[in-house]
Amino acid sequence: MISAVAEMYGIHPQTLRLYEREGLLKPSRTEGNTRLYTEEDLERLEFILTMARDLHVNISGIAIILQMRERMEEMNRKMQDFVRFVQEEVAFRASHAQADPSQGAIIPLRKPTIHVPPRNRKKL
Repeated sequence: MISAVAEMYGIHPQTLRLYEREGLLKPSRTEGNTRLYTEEDLERLEFILTMARDLHVNISGIAIILQMRERMEEMNRKMQDFVRFVQEEVAFRASHAQADPSQGAIIPLRKPTIHVPPRNRKKL
């Protein structure tokens, strides 16, 4: 409930309504339209209040910071998925490359070639 959360954090209920209007908080609602704050919502509120009270960041700045945080978290999830994929692929290839180690390489191996620049070539 909005009044309980406002009292718990020492803010006015209108402040919570403002944060919701600005898209900083998105509490779920009951059928009777009462706001329900999850633990995640409360953690987000604590972050918002820290930014506003301690660092004096305005609402627009807080919105930008929250968006950047969400993007960074998404990029981190994608990077973890990619690392997991590479680890699984390396393990799979290593387990199937007993006979021919070159088949286990992620990048195909070729025989080394030596490049001789034209000016250093001997005329036949």
